[in-house]
Amino acid sequence: MARQSQELPLRDGHGRPFKFSQPPELLEALHRIDMKAGGRVGAPDAVINARMRDCYLITSLQEEEAITSSQLEGAATTRDVARNLIRSGRPPRDRGERMILNSFQTMGWLQQLQDTTLTPELVLSLHRRITQDTLDPGDAAGRLRRSDEDVVVGDPYGEIVHRPPPAEQLQQRLTHLCAFANGDTPTTFIHPVVRAIALHFWLAYDHPFLDGNGRTARALFYWAMLRHDYWLFSFISISTILRQAPAQYARSFMATETDDNDLTYFLLAQLKVIGQAMDRLESTSNGKNRSWKALSSNWLIRICSTIANWRC
Repeated sequence: MARQSQELPLRDGHGRPFKFSQPPELLEALHRIDMKAGGRVGAPDAVINARMRDCYLITSLQEEEAITSSQLEGAATTRDVARNLIRSGRPPRDRGERMILNSFQTMGWLQQLQDTTLTPELVLSLHRRITQDTLDPGDAAGRLRRSDEDVVVGDPYGEIVHRPPPAEQLQQRLTHLCAFANGDTPTTFIHPVVRAIALHFWLAYDHPFLDGNGRTARALFYWAMLRHDYWLFSFISISTILRQAPAQYARSFMATETDDNDLTYFLLAQLKVIGQAMDRLESTSNGKNRSWKALSSNWLIRICSTIANWRC
C-alpha cells in the first residue's frame, strides 16, 4: 500500500490496470542506459569506430539475437550450425533453422523502421516475417488467434500459469498497444526504456498469436529502443542473457501478474538483463579492439622492417 505507483493503459483480462513504481535501483539502471546506450560518451571505442561497426552489427544483434531468441522458443539448432546457415546463405533444412533465418532477416528489417509509426498491420507483418513457414496451421503467421484457438501458457509440469485475454478482445488491445508504443498514451511522461520494456511485456501478456509471441515481443522491444535513439541496441543481444536463465525470465512475468499487476518486477528483471548485455558487449568489444590494435601493430612492424631492409 505504501508503493507510489504509476498506472499504464495496459489492462488485464478483468479490466484492472498494470502499474509500476520507481525504486532507486530502477532509476539507477535507467540512468546507466541513458549514459551508455543513448549517446557516444561512454560507449565502447570499438563499437564507435566506423571500421568495426559492420562486423558488430552482423555478429551481435542480427546474428546473436536471431539465434538465441529462436532457441528460447525451441529451435533445436546448435550455435555453429546456425551461424553457418546465416553466413553461407544455404536454405534452411528444418523448422528450427527456418525460425533462426526468419529472425535474422527480421532483425535486419527492424533497422529500417526506426522512424516508422507502429500500427496493428505492422505488428502483424512483423509476426509474419518471424514465423513464416514455422507454424501449424500454415495460415497462422501474421494473423491474430481466433476464438476457437485456445492458447494458454504452462510451466514444465503442465500447470497453467497464464491464460491470455480472449480472442474477441485482441484487435482492440492491439490498437491500444500501438497507441502506447507510439507515445500517444498515457499523457504523462514515461521513460522511453520503461515504455519499451512495458511493450515487451504487453504483447507477451496478450499472447495474440498461436506461436512466436516471445520473439515478436522482443523484436518490438528493439524497435522501441532504436526508435528512441538508443543506437547501442543495434549491437546488444538481450536473448543471449535471457537464455542463460530462462526460469528467471518466466518468474518475472508471473510475479508481475500475481502481485496486483505490479510491472516493477518485470522492469527490474529486464533492466538487469540489459545491464548484463551491455557489460558483455563492452567486454567483447574491448577484446576485439585489442586484437585489432595488435594486428595493426604487427603489420606496422612488418612494413617498417621491409622499408628498413630496402633502404639498407
